[in-house]
Amino acid sequence: MTKAESLRRFNLERYLILSLGFTADEAAALRRISLTLRRWHELECGTDGGVIERNESTGKPYWLTDFGRRSPVADREAGALRRLQKIMEGRPLSYFVQTDPRGAALYILRPGDVPDGLSVESCYTRGVCVY
Repeated sequence: MTKAESLRRFNLERYLILSLGFTADEAAALRRISLTLRRWHELECGTDGGVIERNESTGKPYWLTDFGRRSPVADREAGALRRLQKIMEGRPLSYFVQTDPRGAALYILRPGDVPDGLSVESCYTRGVCVY
């Protein structure tokens, strides 16, 4: 980790704790959730070894290799979203999960970040990016 990355991570955790009212453990958990979701979205898009697909009828995820072989995988996305929901309940904040793997997966939205008449999808970057 470079000095710049360390400083950026420190400032993110400091903002989550001091400005948004999360505990240090919750701030660390939010970062892990964001990293987990980002990796999951990368695997949904596919890698050199295969891709994650969901069974449309059951909702269970499977790893599909380049050779057409399917095997069940743990649903890390559902677990991360459950942990996120538990951390966020009872707070005036909301969140947005961005499924494009080229950036951060989690944004925390404060009241007023989404102007009236606009959808969250069009202005989620006004929130706090958790990376």
